[in-house]
Amino acid sequence: MAPNCSIKLSFPEQDIACLTFDLPDKGANILSRPVMEELNGHLDTLADRDDIVGLIIDSAKPSIFIAGADINEFAASMEVDETRTYEMSRWGQDLFGRLHAYKWVTIAAINGTCVGGGTELALGCDRRIVSTHEKTEIGLPEVKLGIYPGWGGTVRLSRLIGLGNAVKMITSGESVSPAKALELGLADDMVPADQMVAAAIRMIREEQETGQYLKDRAERVKPISINETELGFLGATASAYIQQQTKGQYPAPLAALETLLGGAMVDAPSALEAEAQGMAKLFGTPVNAALINVFLLTDRNKKDSGVQGDGPKPRKLQSASVIGAGIMGSGIAAANLKRGLAVTLNDANPEALERGASLVLDEVSFDKETRSKSVERAIRYSGKLHSTTSGDQLIDSDIIIEAVVENLELKRKIFAGLEEKLPAETILASNTSTLPITKLAENLKHPERFVGIHFFNPVRKMKLVEVIRGEKTSDETAATAVAYAKGLGKFPIVVNDGPGFLVNRLLFPYMNEATQLLQDGVDMKRIDKVAVKFGMPMGPIALYDMVGIDTSFYAGRTMYDAFPERTLVSPILPALIKNERLGTKKGYGFYNHEKKKGRPEPDPMALELIARYVDAPEREITDEEIQHRLILPMLLEATRALDEGIVRDPRDVDLGLIFGIGFPPFKGGLLFWADTVGAKTLVEWLEPLQELGNRFAPTDMLLEMAKQDSKFYDRTSD
Repeated sequence: MAPNCSIKLSFPEQDIACLTFDLPDKGANILSRPVMEELNGHLDTLADRDDIVGLIIDSAKPSIFIAGADINEFAASMEVDETRTYEMSRWGQDLFGRLHAYKWVTIAAINGTCVGGGTELALGCDRRIVSTHEKTEIGLPEVKLGIYPGWGGTVRLSRLIGLGNAVKMITSGESVSPAKALELGLADDMVPADQMVAAAIRMIREEQETGQYLKDRAERVKPISINETELGFLGATASAYIQQQTKGQYPAPLAALETLLGGAMVDAPSALEAEAQGMAKLFGTPVNAALINVFLLTDRNKKDSGVQGDGPKPRKLQSASVIGAGIMGSGIAAANLKRGLAVTLNDANPEALERGASLVLDEVSFDKETRSKSVERAIRYSGKLHSTTSGDQLIDSDIIIEAVVENLELKRKIFAGLEEKLPAETILASNTSTLPITKLAENLKHPERFVGIHFFNPVRKMKLVEVIRGEKTSDETAATAVAYAKGLGKFPIVVNDGPGFLVNRLLFPYMNEATQLLQDGVDMKRIDKVAVKFGMPMGPIALYDMVGIDTSFYAGRTMYDAFPERTLVSPILPALIKNERLGTKKGYGFYNHEKKKGRPEPDPMALELIARYVDAPEREITDEEIQHRLILPMLLEATRALDEGIVRDPRDVDLGLIFGIGFPPFKGGLLFWADTVGAKTLVEWLEPLQELGNRFAPTDMLLEMAKQDSKFYDRTSD
């Protein structure tokens, strides 16, 4: 292969060509414009030959076929007009259309990840073979970027697997497994990875004899056979489901549905034209820009070592111990077990240990394919899980994570008892969400190997992990903790020690302001409704109930001790705690959660307690004020965290809040959203709120940004 060549042309047999994607110096194959042009050039070469009967397209990457289009190119072309976007779409459609425009059979041999543009390329081929490799998947996730497939995907998929199946795949953006692809007709064969080329050659020979691929090409140009009643029912049910899932905040799934339904009733060329026109309207919208930013945040995180510069190489960890067999401890143990690490679960209480081990095996036995628990999986994983009440059995682990109750002295006692027995390279970590890492480590002989690794609850769902550096945590320890968290499938952000670390520090002003709004006489359901309308997954009052009102109160005390000048202490939380209104775990909190059906309603006793402390202002409080009062204190705290160096980059703030508290992805992150609003406007929004107290005073950073008309993302480190 030439030095800059991304696609190699070879001939496994004299009359069969093979185009092998293998981008040099890249872990994945992506369809940048140069790669697409290279493919076009190869097709030009093959088009001039009359001795070719078949073409195979495969990948030399061990677990990736093609991972879609080049998102960096997308991000760089956000400012293009609709005409240019339309032309880009038509060019891609025509290029992939060439794959079924010649007399030879084309086969996509898919081993590993095949998504986005990679799937559209495969759909352009006559046939698709998938491997049984564990990483193999096929999907069209474009709606997750605020667009839909624009290189022929809506047209070709619906004609291949049926309109209903195509609607489900495209509007959800979810991938399917090899077995599901075969079941749907998206794949024509499934074989082990090392048999892909042989299977493709065999398929080409069969198609030569039958000519079936030519008949299928002719059929797939026609409109889809579906009557108007069926089409109307599919449209109505799919539209209602999409509206329920997206709350009207993500336009791409509905736009994709409209394109799919419209394209079904016309021939393929007309449907391709409509797809390109619709794509032109979606590309470059604010939601598209925001979701592409989220993709870039996650992509950056995958490449971030967690330390500045080259730094030390992280050590590979093979085994882990978890101290504390409660909800968090068992969740952390299960996450390790699912990723192949040997796990020792420890708890001083035998009954708690038994419950915790049972929770671990219950979680790892769940099979996503069958959506049920598998005895076989439970047996397989149980061989790598060891539970013990003895601390002496932890010392052979590469990393030990403490996940006991938030008690400083208890945690220190645990670490002191372990440290003298441990090999020098063992990492000690705490899952604390509130206690300073430096304080936890101050009595250790080797604080350089101590680090905070803060998982979020529930561990199986929450992708974020905060890696917290104490004052003496070494670069090697931090880098190893980051690599370890990535190995668990998480997004780790490195945070310097400080009250609340990053996520809880920024979440607290949002939660705290909600109680102040209650004292101002604002209805709790209205507060939650405004927050959800902004895009939060739930309102702050509902979040209090989910987290636990007592837990929130004690975490809030930590923040008050650290920042008393801008923290208001509400009497509402202590009153609820005194009356055993602790949230969902007790059935009562701000809301009554006893009813199993329907949305929880405000708890009468909670309303009575709140009423005692209401001091409503004479002026009307608008929904806009509620939104500003909830979100702007969080933003101001982010500027302070940046100023203090709590994180290294503004993008860490956005990644942390999106995956830590569910800040709306369609806004791109807190600071990305702030940049779209503009610092000047933010300062203007804060001005009328300053009469409420110091917590709404703009910070020096924000004032300077307003003066210079600069953005948070101007401060990014690369």
